Amino acid sequence: MSIDKLGLTCGIEIHQQLDGKKLFCNSPTIIREDKPHFRIVRKLRASAGESGIIDVAAKQEQSRNRRYVYEGYYDTTCLVETDSEPPHEINKDSLLTTLQFCKIVNARISPVVQVMRKIVVDGSNTSGFQRTALIGREGILATSLGNVGITNISLEEDSCKIIKDTPEEKVYRLDRLGIPLIEIGTAPDIKSPEHCLETAKKIGMLLRSLPFVKRGLGTIRQDVNVSIKGGTRVEIKGAQDLRQIPQLVELEAKRQHELLELKRELKGKKLNSLSLVDLTSVLEKSPSKIIQRTVSNVGKILGIKVAGFAGIIGRELQPGYRVGTELSGRAKIKAGVGGIFHSDELPNYGITENDVLLIRKKLNCTTKDAFIIVADKETKTKMALEAVYERLEELFLGVPKEVRKANQDGTTSYLRPMPGASRMYPETDVPLIYPDLSVVELPELLEEKISRYQKRLGLSGDLASFIAKSDKVLLFEELVKTHPKQKPAFIAETLISTPLEMKRKFEVDSDSLTEDNFRDLFRFLEEEKIHKDIVLDVLIDMAKGQFSLQKYASLSTEDLHKIIAEVVNSNPKAPFGALMGQCMKQLAGKASGEVISKELKRILG
Repeated sequence: MSIDKLGLTCGIEIHQQLDGKKLFCNSPTIIREDKPHFRIVRKLRASAGESGIIDVAAKQEQSRNRRYVYEGYYDTTCLVETDSEPPHEINKDSLLTTLQFCKIVNARISPVVQVMRKIVVDGSNTSGFQRTALIGREGILATSLGNVGITNISLEEDSCKIIKDTPEEKVYRLDRLGIPLIEIGTAPDIKSPEHCLETAKKIGMLLRSLPFVKRGLGTIRQDVNVSIKGGTRVEIKGAQDLRQIPQLVELEAKRQHELLELKRELKGKKLNSLSLVDLTSVLEKSPSKIIQRTVSNVGKILGIKVAGFAGIIGRELQPGYRVGTELSGRAKIKAGVGGIFHSDELPNYGITENDVLLIRKKLNCTTKDAFIIVADKETKTKMALEAVYERLEELFLGVPKEVRKANQDGTTSYLRPMPGASRMYPETDVPLIYPDLSVVELPELLEEKISRYQKRLGLSGDLASFIAKSDKVLLFEELVKTHPKQKPAFIAETLISTPLEMKRKFEVDSDSLTEDNFRDLFRFLEEEKIHKDIVLDVLIDMAKGQFSLQKYASLSTEDLHKIIAEVVNSNPKAPFGALMGQCMKQLAGKASGEVISKELKRILG
């Protein structure tokens, strides 16, 4: 069935990191990869929200009883991030940037802003909650298929960076925690998978028009909300690549369609009651490595019968994703097991045909019945099968309301139930905020900037777009202003193309180049201490920490003439091209090709 006939309802949430300082402290917003200086170990418990009820998603996380480890740095991590000190005043630059976005989309800005605590006990926040503030509502985004409403524009803290995840503990890094995020949520006005991509791109273009917006991989994240007629809103988190968005929307619509078809098929049927059966003794001689490892570790192999479900558990919902995958995902998240075995995929994984016959006999299965088994520690196995049974019950209801993770292949996997309003309550450590709109000026939009670079600075369309969207755009503007003798296109190429050439052709880490390196480079060019044709060599030496201006100092005309004359006298019969090559080799970095050529022609007469 085509996507148009499914009754697609779709919206998107964009989370954009901001640069500078963190939202409620003065720590820098840099992401580090070096060895951390300290570790903190904690456990988190869910508390009731403003309504007095514990949120269902928070309750699920607490039930997993995991240990959380936080790694940090003495020089870039503070007491606010470890939740050992109250938050400071909200970052004014981040607030201003958020207000600017509100004005760009004509959103209604709240006259009084109350920072709220959003309960999150998956360990991604040391406090057990995320601070968030609703700044604007009811904005409008123009697209090719009509206006898309902007329902909410919020300013909030980013979460910790995940380093390691096991059933027993999660290890997080504190460098990302507290980085300011603008969260933008749209109304369900998106009409197709491709329209969703267009909307995300439009919002991204507007965000990159703003000051203090971080650029680069991992600084912006997209969450997609999808439902179809008869289905339920499902939130897909973590779409990093914009190009993946249409596939995520389309495959989620397909998953919901298949689940609704299955619901219709199951109408009139009834799920048998949950009965856990110990299969350890039945399978203790199975050649399966997973079974043998469980037996050796004194674990348990438990199974359940699912009456009338033969062939259903192996049914495909998305490419390579089946009902069994759906059940397994719930068991993995809720119990921390590696997965499940089910009758529609066996014999397999070392479980033989004879093992299957023994299981069926022990569970009293007919040919119409399915079975599911789990092998692990007894407590985890019981919890896993209870989670599987819960998901089996939901098959009779259609599409469960839940949060799912975007996978690289466009499929999704279960994360947690859809959280509700129960997880929100006011933040009492941050005073009310009264936005001052008189200081909010609209920045030049990215599309306007690209057009200006083409018309006034003479850049090509592609180059103008690249530099405008890059993290070096402010440096470009500065260098164009301070070095009017240098062509803007040459400055842009040096900032964008040359570092890429250093990486691809010479395998030099151009990321180590600083803005001051580029400032020095163009100052040397302006003072004629180096030449344009050796810019690549200079930047390579700067990146390696081996730069010396003396090495590249220009020769006097007299010294230049002497060296070229020696080359000519040593090769009296050589053609011009060969002589030029010899001169360039001896004078590398000392003079431009244009100057060498001119002097060589003069000597040759």
